[in-house]
Amino acid sequence: MNIFNEGKEQNIAQALNTKDKRVALQQKIFTKYPDQTLVDVNLNITGPIKNNRFLEKLFNYGIKQLEASWDKLGFAYKLVVSLDEDTGYENFYILDLPIKKVKQTTIAFEDQAELGRLFDADVLVKDKNAAISRRDLGPSPRKCFICDRPAKECARSRRHSVAEMQDYISELYVKNVK
Repeated sequence: MNIFNEGKEQNIAQALNTKDKRVALQQKIFTKYPDQTLVDVNLNITGPIKNNRFLEKLFNYGIKQLEASWDKLGFAYKLVVSLDEDTGYENFYILDLPIKKVKQTTIAFEDQAELGRLFDADVLVKDKNAAISRRDLGPSPRKCFICDRPAKECARSRRHSVAEMQDYISELYVKNVK
């Protein structure tokens, strides 16, 4: 099963436009919640298809896992914006906790949940106006879906084809979500 056989293809310009909108939305959220930690969660999907009914199920399944991890830790969180765009799904959460503590939970989710590697969870605070990274907390860099090398290394060198990555994601969908 290939979950990428449907959906509206996106190009680089659309992806860049989405990034600009994301930054503007983050600033708007900080206007309302200036002293909170913001978590911006989206899927990290290779290729031109970023949104369809399968990716929606995948996103919602992973989001439930992330929220369950916060519930288990006793973290109070608030979903302030949820987006369903052609460029993908995205949730914005507010937590009244220190940025490092929140980032540790998102790293654990990305590294330990079966679908976590498909997600990108940026953790930000207004006074820094920037995300805290894995590197800031010491964990190793994100691993590639396919070969376990550092993901940035594989992405830069285009070591794996879009088809390979989509096959892997489709297999994860069938195994976990379907």
